[in-house]
Amino acid sequence: MDKRQQSLLGGYLNELCLTTAGKRYADIAQKAQKDSWGFETYLLEVLREESEARKNRRVARLLRQSGLPLEKKLETFDLKRLPNKVRQQLNVLLEGRFLDHKENILIFGNPGSGKTHLVCAIGQELIRQDKRVYFSTCALLLQELLAAKRDLKLPRLFKKLNSFQALIIDDIGYVQQNKEEMEVLFTLLAQRYERGSVMITSNLPFSKWEQIFKDPMMTAAAIDRIVHHSVILELNIASYRMNAAKDRKVRERG
Repeated sequence: MDKRQQSLLGGYLNELCLTTAGKRYADIAQKAQKDSWGFETYLLEVLREESEARKNRRVARLLRQSGLPLEKKLETFDLKRLPNKVRQQLNVLLEGRFLDHKENILIFGNPGSGKTHLVCAIGQELIRQDKRVYFSTCALLLQELLAAKRDLKLPRLFKKLNSFQALIIDDIGYVQQNKEEMEVLFTLLAQRYERGSVMITSNLPFSKWEQIFKDPMMTAAAIDRIVHHSVILELNIASYRMNAAKDRKVRERG
């Protein structure tokens, strides 16, 4: 290929936004010549690298937009700690089909049982399937909702949140909130009902959710909307942090 052809090819690749192909086609051509590839095999390899690079960039962008703590991934979660039923449920959830049905995921357990780590790990795996996920602690989400309400921008915030297929709300009930905060949270849950999945972690069972929403009617209505289409994971296991502390003390004594 002469310089003029190289220039034309580079221009076409840039025009089509095939940046990886533009960087790699010459090296791949050398390999194709060395291994006696046909034209179709060469083209397939160029497009495969372009597609893979685009997917990696897209996943990286979705992870940044999600707000997920990236250290809490499936590879660093000790799946052996989970009850058998939860492991079976997890295998199904990781397929991501619950998002198509707008189902909710509710994870209950004592502090330190791994609720946050597990929900974040699921969220990251969903993003790798090209799903849009948004993570926030309940406390920070409430601040965002109240600020939007004060500035008359709540519909805009709801529109932003509804662009995500899964909304993760971590630690509902961990910190006691006031009535105004719970009202705006209820509004969010109500308008998202059957429009998108919500993934919630809580150390409080439903029987104690009146402590969260302050009002029996609002509590019943919130639970009804969340549970209608849902999968419940119960982490009835010992605290990971407490076990780690005990193991550390044993090692120090030894």
